[in-house]
Amino acid sequence: MSNSARSEIGGVVPVLSTPFCPQDETVDFDALGRLIDFVAAMDVGAFCLPAYAGEFYKLSDAERLEIVRRAVEFSRGRLPVIAQSNHPSVKVACEIAKRNADAGADVISFALPRLYPVSEADLLDYCVSVCRSVSLPVLVQDYNPGGPTVGAEFCARLLEICPNFRYIKLEEPLMGPKVAAIRGATDDRVGVFEGWGGQYILELIPVGICGSIPGACMADILALVWRRAKAGRVDEALDAFELILPQITYSLQSWELYLQLEKRLLVQRGALPNPTVRRPTWTIDPQVMAYGEMLNGRVLKALDKLGLPRKPASST
Repeated sequence: MSNSARSEIGGVVPVLSTPFCPQDETVDFDALGRLIDFVAAMDVGAFCLPAYAGEFYKLSDAERLEIVRRAVEFSRGRLPVIAQSNHPSVKVACEIAKRNADAGADVISFALPRLYPVSEADLLDYCVSVCRSVSLPVLVQDYNPGGPTVGAEFCARLLEICPNFRYIKLEEPLMGPKVAAIRGATDDRVGVFEGWGGQYILELIPVGICGSIPGACMADILALVWRRAKAGRVDEALDAFELILPQITYSLQSWELYLQLEKRLLVQRGALPNPTVRRPTWTIDPQVMAYGEMLNGRVLKALDKLGLPRKPASST
C-alpha cells in the first residue's frame, strides 16, 4: 500500500514506549517488534514513535532513526507508522523528518518547540519549514502544559501554505470550542487529535475530533470506548471509560510516573519483557508506586470485564 493511500488516519492511535535492555539501557529492538505485534492485534488506526511517551528526549538521533526504520519493517504494512521528528532546531527537525520519510514512514509528526516563548509567527515559520521538507502528510503536536497553544487561525494559515498539514494534536482541558473552531476554519481538512492519555476522549467526540493519541498499554480499551461512542452508545462508552480513568488521571500527575506505570502494565500484558525506563528517571516512593500498581491491576480486571484479552494473540 502506498503512503498516500495510508494517509487517512483516525480513531485510537497509540504512542509506543521505547523498550530498553535492563543491563545497559540500550534499545531492545526485538522487544520493539513484540510491542508492534501487540498493538497490531488491536483495533487501532496507526501507531506513533518515538514520541514523549517513547522517551524521545533520552534517545540519540541515530537511535531515533533506527527505531523508525525497524518499526516500518516490523509493522509489515499492518498499521500506518507515524514518525515523530521532534527537535527545537528547525534545521535539525527538517533533517529528521526527511530521514524518517526515507525510512518508509506514512505520516511525519513533530512537536512545536516550547523550550522558551516564541511568537506564533515564529512557530508558523517553524511548521512551514518542516512541512515543506517532506511530501508526506504531517501531524503537528502542540504540547505546552499550562501555556497557550495554537488555534484555528494558526491552523488555517498553515494549511493555506502547506496542504500536507493534515492533523493537529492538542493536549489541554476544555478544548471543545477550539476543536470546533479549527474544523470550521479549515473546512474539516485538518483533523484534530486529543492526547493526554485519552483523558478527554468522550467529551470531544461530539465536537468532532478525528481520534485520540494515548499510550499503548490500554489502547484496546480506549478503542472500544471510541467505537461505542461513535455508534451513539454513550452510556456503554462511559461504563468502559470509567474503569480506566483512575489510572489515567493518577499516572499523569508526573510524567516519569506515567512512563513507569505504562511500561509495568505493558509487561503484565506480555508486550514488553521488562519495564526499564532510561535514566535519569524519578525514583518513586514505594507507596506512590503501590497505588499505581493497584490501579494497573484494575485495568487488567477491566479487560476481563470487557471481554478483551489481557495478552492479544500476536503478543504472546
